[in-house]
Amino acid sequence: MSALPPLDPPPLDPPFDGPSVPANGHGKVDWASVRADFPLLLREVHGKPLIYFDNANTGQKPACVIEAVDGYYRRHNANVSRAVHQLGTEATEAYEGTRRKLARFLNVRADELVLCSGTTFAINLVAYSWALPRLGPGDTILVSRMEHHANIVPWQIVAERTGATVRVAEIVEDGTLDLEALRRAMTADVKLLAVTHVSNVLGTVNPVREICREARRHGIVTVVDGSQAVPHRRVDIAAIGCDFYAFTGHKMCGPTGTGALWARREHLEAMPPFLGGGEMIKEVAFGGTVYNDPPQRFEAGTPNIAGFAGLGAAVDYLERLGMDHIEQREAALLAHLTQALGTIDGLRILGAAPDKAAVVSFLVEGAHAHDLATLLDLEGVAVRSGQHCAHPLLQFYGVAATCRASPAFYNTHDEIDAFVAALRKVRRLLG
Repeated sequence: MSALPPLDPPPLDPPFDGPSVPANGHGKVDWASVRADFPLLLREVHGKPLIYFDNANTGQKPACVIEAVDGYYRRHNANVSRAVHQLGTEATEAYEGTRRKLARFLNVRADELVLCSGTTFAINLVAYSWALPRLGPGDTILVSRMEHHANIVPWQIVAERTGATVRVAEIVEDGTLDLEALRRAMTADVKLLAVTHVSNVLGTVNPVREICREARRHGIVTVVDGSQAVPHRRVDIAAIGCDFYAFTGHKMCGPTGTGALWARREHLEAMPPFLGGGEMIKEVAFGGTVYNDPPQRFEAGTPNIAGFAGLGAAVDYLERLGMDHIEQREAALLAHLTQALGTIDGLRILGAAPDKAAVVSFLVEGAHAHDLATLLDLEGVAVRSGQHCAHPLLQFYGVAATCRASPAFYNTHDEIDAFVAALRKVRRLLG
């Protein structure tokens, strides 16, 4: 059944009817039925059943999301906010309906959510529209060691252009932030702190609420990368108390090219546009242009309307399943995976934080990460290998690359056992 039915009030915003999951996140979940909602998981790779353990990179899509994108193009395709005809109204409702769903999902106001292509765009928006006009020589941007490049490189660009300095907030060996050192680093020159909610390499869950509270005490603006948090646990942005929060749709069962930036309203109103064009204006004249109000001020041009229709269906699906159920399921999978990998001689796991998401980066003595991943692929197992867009973090551990296994709620304990068996086989092949 498509998530985009023929238009009836309220348009394009029906309750999600998913037979595989309990209403409102309550009751027992039939995980086998949930898995059946994801068509791609049924395929084979190199003649072997697919075991997809690359969810930290991108999540798979349930049928309702695929149908929502297809349904948009089949029945509602038009541009948003530019037409009084029926299709334009339907397209606008699909787009704005997703903004409202995301706002409810994250406990924020809809007019504080800028819809964009994902976390990378969102953080660059903060860098160019908030940081560049405000920072200068003598100012410091504090960035944690465990950040994805998307939360490092934009701040380096800002520093190069303004004369500000980037300072590193270090971690300790188990992969947790050195919180005492972080507090000491919050000096008067620090204007902005960039920190990930969940590490994409270590799985470390940072205490962002406490970190943001401490930063506010020092007058420091906070930017939180929520890419690895929003898909896997209940996120209440209002409770976190940050200034900016960025996340990506394709990691949370939604289409690629979708995501959002949440920002405090006072920041959005004070920020100049990042891109110019249609929709981000109220009036254009050669004598001067009047910009639109936020968030539309930052949404120039035609957006990925079909993608956001799909993201709305993904939010419906996750809410119906229940984020608490997802977190509990993935915690059980992580415990099983960690225990099973611990039985392999010569295998080293990076990161052992007490609070950790289902992300396991590992090395096997005598085997290169790329060789491991290539041979595992021949066994039908998809894992990530490389530096995971986190070069400074791997430099801390003195390694060039790791393999990363990242299960999601639709994976199974049987898949973990099959993965570990395949890893043993591959290790024997590599000698």
